[in-house]
Amino acid sequence: MRSLEEAAAARGVTPSAIVKTLVVRRGDDDYLLVLVPGDRQISWPKLRALLGVARLSMPDAAGAQAATGYERGTITPFGSTTAWPVIADERVAGVVSIGAGAHGVAATLDAADLVRVLDARVADVTEDR
Repeated sequence: MRSLEEAAAARGVTPSAIVKTLVVRRGDDDYLLVLVPGDRQISWPKLRALLGVARLSMPDAAGAQAATGYERGTITPFGSTTAWPVIADERVAGVVSIGAGAHGVAATLDAADLVRVLDARVADVTEDR
């Protein structure tokens, strides 16, 4: 897929129902996963305030793969090599489609089930793109 809109159409959902799993680095060998609606991006000030930290970053592709076992573009909160904490943006709601660990593979499920299964913390951590 070349665009968010193409991916959404292929999965039969709206772009906002595509959920991206982003790896965020808190420190050396300390990560978390943030679930972000496809049409939004992380709000770094909101996420830092939620976590009570002054600094966060996104690892490079090799760092993300080392942290999760997945290459960039296939990262999913399911089956990560380490069970990192998960934060779901409060807009992850209704039926959503999330990557399932390989290019072109996705799972479509109810966001409430996704949050429950992952024991995700739900918070306002995104902003418009």
